[in-house]
This record gives sequence, structure tokens and C-alpha cells, in this order.
Amino acid sequence: MAARRSIGIAINGVTGRMGYRQHLVRSLLAIREQGGVPLAGGGHIWPELVLVGRDPDKLAAIAAQHGLTEWTTDLDAALARPDVEIYFDAQVTQQREKAIRQAIAAGKHVYTEKPLAESSAASLELAELATAANIKNGVVQDKLFLPGLRKLKRLIDGGFFGQILSVRGEFGYWVFEGDWQVAQRPSWNYRLADGGGIVMDMFPHWNYVLEELFGNVRTVQATTATHITERVDERGETYLADADDAAYAIFELEGNIIAQLNSSWTVRVNRDELVEFQVDGTHGSAVAGLRGCKFQHRAGTPKPVWNPDLPLTGKSFRDEWTEVPDNEEFDNGFKIQWEAFLRHVVAGEAFHWDFAAGARGVRLAEAGLESARTGQRIAL
Repeated sequence: MAARRSIGIAINGVTGRMGYRQHLVRSLLAIREQGGVPLAGGGHIWPELVLVGRDPDKLAAIAAQHGLTEWTTDLDAALARPDVEIYFDAQVTQQREKAIRQAIAAGKHVYTEKPLAESSAASLELAELATAANIKNGVVQDKLFLPGLRKLKRLIDGGFFGQILSVRGEFGYWVFEGDWQVAQRPSWNYRLADGGGIVMDMFPHWNYVLEELFGNVRTVQATTATHITERVDERGETYLADADDAAYAIFELEGNIIAQLNSSWTVRVNRDELVEFQVDGTHGSAVAGLRGCKFQHRAGTPKPVWNPDLPLTGKSFRDEWTEVPDNEEFDNGFKIQWEAFLRHVVAGEAFHWDFAAGARGVRLAEAGLESARTGQRIAL
């Protein structure tokens, strides 16, 4: 039997929504359930988990629920363990930089949620520290591994679009205010003092999606809004929501591609999925969401004529599109990237979603906020 390579992982922020659901349950525990991460030369990587957080009762309950034994509220103690080789951070953004610095100083490889830090300067410094310490580092860029975007990437790689002209994206949903219905996102997201705001949350995502699929961002022009200024927190107390809850942006990409992306927690969904990207090219167009992707080739493009006096007859415009087939089995995007990072650490396989990539995402968020503040188009 091929050897099993155990690797200790301190996972910080596991009591939070993202840390628990996507990273613990759907990624690391799912990896253990499948027997580990297979290696090309045989054998498997087996994650040994140390849960880290601030609430001992919640940590103990999570550990007991999933048959885990190792947990602590002492980050220094977790980082001092010789069996812990990787530190993962899913805390709120304001706590992240300090903890990552501790992990780098302890010589641990670091994988983290985004944004990497609260500023691009701090993000670049973390990248430099990680390089100097010769540690492997990575930032979660999960949307690249969504089935819908992987199908879109397949169309791009196959030359389907011809020359890509534009990208239009819609992301968001209605986050309840917390009074007559409980909010489905934590209250810190809507307070500037706690690091909230949709620009810092979503623009790092848009940077890697645009960069990886279409081209580097050259300029950004954005308008932000705080549409709902009063919300109710987890304790039932009303608070001032002063962080941006919507952003409307135009990005110029290399290759003269124009991208328009709307991000909002104050929009009711009238689309097939919570996020959708429409890509238009000279030879065809496609619309990709979380899981699905449909396309329309130029040979099958209908020829609409504007006439508001007559009702539409025949097929609706939506029915003129064709679904991209799955052609493969799609796993959870967070889990796929976890497996890639573990192979990167253990087997040295390539992994380019590093701190430098994370810093570019933070820089785009800063540029978006600067544009919204000044009313100017900002060059990157």
C-alpha cells in the first residue's frame, strides 16, 4: 500500500460561516472522507486538523460533532506545534494580517481567505515576508473553480468567442435588514469600522476572475452606495450601516475588453443564478453562472428588430441559447483549490494563486474605492 503523508493544518476562524461550511466541512473533512488527496507518484496527503478560534464552547462542539480532538483558543500554541505545517485563516479581515505575520514568523506555510489584508501595501509586505521566509503561500480564489466558470474557460480556450469584446457581470441578492427577518450575513459586513463593505469583499474576486479569464485590469471607474443605512445586528440591536452595500463599476482590460460588473446586497434576484457573467465576442456569446453556462454562436444568433408595437412571437430570446455540457464531474471549488495547495506544499506542484495575486485583488478594491471617492477613472 502506498504511504500516507500526514500534514498538520491549523484552521483559524472555523466557527465562522465560511470557515466552517466551505473550508472545514466541504473541503478538509470531505478530503478526509475520500481518503486524502492522491499524489501523482502514489500515496495520499492526509490532513490532520487543529481547530483555532476565540470561543472554546463553539470549538469543542464543532470538534465533537465531527470526531476531531484537537482545538485551541491559543494561536501561538497552535503555531508552535511541530506537527502543524500549514496555517489557514478564515477570520474577519481585520484580524488576518496579524495572524498571518505570526504564522510566517513561525515558519508555517500559509493559505488564507481573501482579502489578504486591509491594504495593498500590507498585502505586498506579507508577500515579501513569505518569499523571504521561503514558505508556500496562497489565497482562496474559489470562483475560478466553479463549474460555470470552468465551462466558460473551456469556451475561451477553444477559441469560441473570436475576439472578446465585453464582459457584463451581475452579482448579489437581498440581505435582510435583520428586523422583521434575520439577516443572512454577519453585521460586521455593513460597518466600516469592522472592515465591512462590498468593494473590499468582492473586487478581489473580480480581479482574479477578470485577470485569469480575460486579461489584466488597466483602469477602473466605480460608483458605490450605502443604500440601507440602518440594520439590526445578531443581538437584536439597531446599528448604523455605513459601509458600501452596492458597487457599480466599469473596468478596462488589456486587449481593449470592457467589463461592467454590478455587486449588490440590496438587489432582488431575477436571473438564473446569484452571479452571472455575459461574454460577447465577434464569433459568439456566452452566459456563465455558478454551475451552468450557455452559449450562442454567430451562426445561430437571431436577428431581432425593434418594434415595441408588436408582441414577441415564437421562441423567447432565452430559448435561443444552448447549454454547455458538463463533460466532466465538477467537485466543490473550495475543495479543489485546497487539494491543489496541499499538493503544492507536499509535492511542489505549481500553484500561482499566491500572496502576490491576493495583493493585486486588494489593490483593485482600493482603486475602486478611490474612484468612487474622487469621481475619477483610476489606472492600475
